[in-house]
Amino acid sequence: MSDLQRFIDELEAISEHLNDAAMSALSEAIENGQTNRPEIEKRLSQARRAVDKAIHHLKPGIESPD
Repeated sequence: MSDLQRFIDELEAISEHLNDAAMSALSEAIENGQTNRPEIEKRLSQARRAVDKAIHHLKPGIESPD
């Protein structure tokens, strides 16, 4: 496995962890009766999107969105 593929795999795992954390934050907010998205969920989701964009930039044969 190349270093690049290892980076991609690690970033994909991080993306999944960020998504899980965001979903947990949403679930907790719902359980607590909140009606708005919690700030931490917004930040986690934004971080996940940034990681997903990095993955897209690194994957071979795929043009990066700009």
